[in-house]
Amino acid sequence: MDHHTLAAISITGTSLDLLGSLYLAYDLLGGQHGPLRLLTRAVTYSIVFGVGFGLGLGLFFGLVCGATTGITIAIELNRVARGRDHYPLRWEAFFSAIRGLGFGVGMSHLVGLHYGAIFGFLIALGQTTAYTYGVRPSIDYSSSRRPRFTKRQFRATVMRVIGFIVAALLCSTLIQHVDRPWLFAIRGGLVTGIVTGVGNVVNPIIEYSADNLPAQRLGAFGIGLIICGFALQSVQYWVGLLDIHLT
Repeated sequence: MDHHTLAAISITGTSLDLLGSLYLAYDLLGGQHGPLRLLTRAVTYSIVFGVGFGLGLGLFFGLVCGATTGITIAIELNRVARGRDHYPLRWEAFFSAIRGLGFGVGMSHLVGLHYGAIFGFLIALGQTTAYTYGVRPSIDYSSSRRPRFTKRQFRATVMRVIGFIVAALLCSTLIQHVDRPWLFAIRGGLVTGIVTGVGNVVNPIIEYSADNLPAQRLGAFGIGLIICGFALQSVQYWVGLLDIHLT
């Protein structure tokens, strides 16, 4: 096992413990009108995107991209859920930069720092440009118990796939050679497309749950997060106990 992976697992466990404690403190944080609706969105979207990216591009990539994508999307959708218009372009560019940073760090881990830096910049630039054309996470916003996937969301998903592939090929050609660049670019593009599509499909359910979950379920969710966090934190001790070699 790689020692960076072990550290990432431990940090994730600590973060889950913290989040679980916040859910258990639901009433202290203002109940239904407190910040937990935003927190619920952030946690849920981070898990959805983190698991998707992690399965397709590795654990570390899933952690950083899941967190940066999930948190920024949660902030944007929380604003729309309160009946307000989307953020000004300067804030949307800021959110794009955060997501670009996540992609850049993830790519740096996979194929090198220079590749990751330029890739992250291209992703941030592409998403900011998409915002100017009305392509944003709140497209066809809905809060219900039923999943849905609209034509505009499908087109936006295809754009993300193409954007990832183009950015990866540019980085492979101009900055750092990658073995089988077309295969790597297509793989990353398909993973991005699938994760984005799934996120759009379950988006109404997540939004509905964030605004309508009773306090008891939030508390149970918090306990679940703490248990998961404890399990992840214990991995480092099991590694030592079982004499698992770290690279």
